[in-house]
Amino acid sequence: MKLNTLKPAPGATSDRHRVGRGVGSGWGKTAGRGHKGQRARSGGFHKVGFEGGQMPLHRRLPKRGFNSPTRDDIAEVRTGALQKMQAAEITLDTLKAEGVVPRGALGAKVIVSGKLERKLALKEISVSKGARAMIEGAGGSVQLTEKPKAEPKKKEKKAKKEKPEEAPKA
Repeated sequence: MKLNTLKPAPGATSDRHRVGRGVGSGWGKTAGRGHKGQRARSGGFHKVGFEGGQMPLHRRLPKRGFNSPTRDDIAEVRTGALQKMQAAEITLDTLKAEGVVPRGALGAKVIVSGKLERKLALKEISVSKGARAMIEGAGGSVQLTEKPKAEPKKKEKKAKKEKPEEAPKA
C-alpha cells in the first residue's frame, strides 16, 4: 500500500452539489433559495446571533472580566533560574541575554520557586517578599529605586464673586 494509491471506498464520496444549473438538475431557477425575501437575495441575510430584532443573547448578558493589554510586559523569574545563571550581578539586560525572560519584556519580578544558594546582586528587578528573604539569606542584595508617587491633584476653590454694594436710595 502506498499513499499515492489510497482512495475513499466506492460510494463514500459524492459530487459537489451544483445549484442554479437548469431545470433538469432539480435545483434550477431559484437554486434552493425559495421565492423573494431576505434570504433569497445576494449578500442578504443576518448571520449567527441575529434573533429577529430581539436583543441578541451575547448583548443581553453582562460583560465580565478584564484582559490587560500590559499583562505580558513584566516577566516572571524563578529563583531556580537565577541559581543556574552565570552572572553575579543581574539586571534586566542580563536576564534577556541568557534567555530567562523574553526580549520584549519591560520588567521582571523574581518569585520563590527552587533553591538559591549563591550570592547575587539584583539591580532594578522587583522581587516578592519570600524571594527577597531568600536572596538576602544567601548573602545577596536587592537594589531597586522607588518611583516617586504622584500626589493627587487638589482642586482649587474658586473665589466667590463679590456683589457690588448697592447705593442707598434717596
